[in-house]
Amino acid sequence: MKLTVKGFDIHAGFLDIADQRAVLAAVRAVVAQAPFFRPETPYGKPMSVRMTAAGRYGWYSDKKGYRYVSDHPSGQPWPAIPAEVLEIWRSVTELERTPECCLINYYDAEAKMGLHQDRDEKSMDWPVVSVSLGDEGLFRMGNVTRGGKTESIWLRSGDVVVMGGAARLAYHGVDRIRSGSSTLLPKGGRLNLTLRVVD
Repeated sequence: MKLTVKGFDIHAGFLDIADQRAVLAAVRAVVAQAPFFRPETPYGKPMSVRMTAAGRYGWYSDKKGYRYVSDHPSGQPWPAIPAEVLEIWRSVTELERTPECCLINYYDAEAKMGLHQDRDEKSMDWPVVSVSLGDEGLFRMGNVTRGGKTESIWLRSGDVVVMGGAARLAYHGVDRIRSGSSTLLPKGGRLNLTLRVVD
């Protein structure tokens, strides 16, 4: 089922449980090569999410600012984006262009992500595709400028969100995690994959 909220296209239940398990296995293979790390904001505060990435680029943050980088903090190049994940991109965007980054965020029961824009990419013409696995996350959608009315929806395991067009530069974030709402991840928590065209 697809619904559109404030320009965000939400494909509820896009991945069935078999597909979710296949994507999870592919993500685990990425994490085995590029372990999760906890970046710091430019103000020196550790983020509540842990992250890693796949593709030509990964996203990174420290006192120098937010940016894309070509290597994991270990110094190794990021693993390739799994085919199972690229297939999701192709299915929901119908684009020939493929993303150069799959950012993988892990949210434990206490993690959240404040309202922000995705604007480190060179062009805003390409959508950002978000995949949810595991516990439900309360996704908040705002406007292209700070302030104003926001709307929220619980994203469940297997949901896919496409942020394109008017929603491409809209503020968005995750307010909280509904711990124990999914059994996909044995230790609980939520995985969020975001696919981005960087160059």
